[in-house]
Amino acid sequence: MFDCIAVVGATGAVGTIIRELLEARKFPCKKIKFVASGRSAGKMLPFAGREIAVEELRGPVFDEVDLAISSTPDEVARDFIPDAVRRGCVVIDESGYWRMDPDVPLVIPEVNPQAIGRHRGIIASPNCSTTQMVQALKPLHNAARVRRVVVSTYQAVSGAGLAGTRDLTGGTRAALDGEPYQYECFAHPIALNCIPQIGSPKHQGYTSEEMKMVFETQKILEDDSILICPTCVRVPVGNCHGESILVETERKVTAAEARRLFEATPGLAVLDDLDNNLYPMPINCQRRDETFIGRIREDISCPNGLAFWCVSDNLRKGAATNAVQIAELLVRGRGEGRGK
Repeated sequence: MFDCIAVVGATGAVGTIIRELLEARKFPCKKIKFVASGRSAGKMLPFAGREIAVEELRGPVFDEVDLAISSTPDEVARDFIPDAVRRGCVVIDESGYWRMDPDVPLVIPEVNPQAIGRHRGIIASPNCSTTQMVQALKPLHNAARVRRVVVSTYQAVSGAGLAGTRDLTGGTRAALDGEPYQYECFAHPIALNCIPQIGSPKHQGYTSEEMKMVFETQKILEDDSILICPTCVRVPVGNCHGESILVETERKVTAAEARRLFEATPGLAVLDDLDNNLYPMPINCQRRDETFIGRIREDISCPNGLAFWCVSDNLRKGAATNAVQIAELLVRGRGEGRGK
């Protein structure tokens, strides 16, 4: 048990789900703080039958905090986390800032829980699009070694924050009514459209979101030899990311073997019956913590190829749930005499 924990970014979309999960899962702690920017300071938030005032994100707020779960923009995480660690706090960070730091473990509890033991005060949670893909790749990699991955993502607007959700709702209404709409978040209309760019331009025509999938996957699986070709697309879906994944393995994995591997892997759920129109869809995977796999089939263009479709709630397993699961691993570590 921790004496005091904090949720940083407690009023945001992910922070709200973190609060709900901590309450629902009865996370063991004696005291909890909710922390956010100055404009939210003093706001009352419900938790376990009581109201807790939001505190402003400043260094002294962490003086008595043992563990913080943080969901903030990268630059905020860059600025406040080192000071929080110096004050004795372990931080589970949802931002992208610390993920590729060699001293910071990047953790999916079902995939590489052992990495937590290497932390020096900061543990990073991966990008949402990476998390669901790596969950699916892990059993294949263990069984037959993944050599190459071609992935196309179909990413929901909730991944762009509350402004992205407002753009989808307001933009769709305006488009259907034939009226103009001023987009807050996206450079192009998201209503009735797909935008084949998420993030800024980076390496050789790939975007920052795409390169996250490359580098984070290699770090989590501890294998820089895995080749990954990603294309990330924003689609007019409210919540849950879909991914079309083509995997080439060192030895052939049949569809039947892959199905057995997926079914035996904690955190994965198989919905795969094409004859009866059964496969994962965002509309059916919302507010669920599993990553769903379907359309499992052998690649007819490559002897060792396997294709499948993957859907996960990007706000839950892609963000909040993964962070809370990391915190639960730390609790178990303390009970076994490890950790802070």
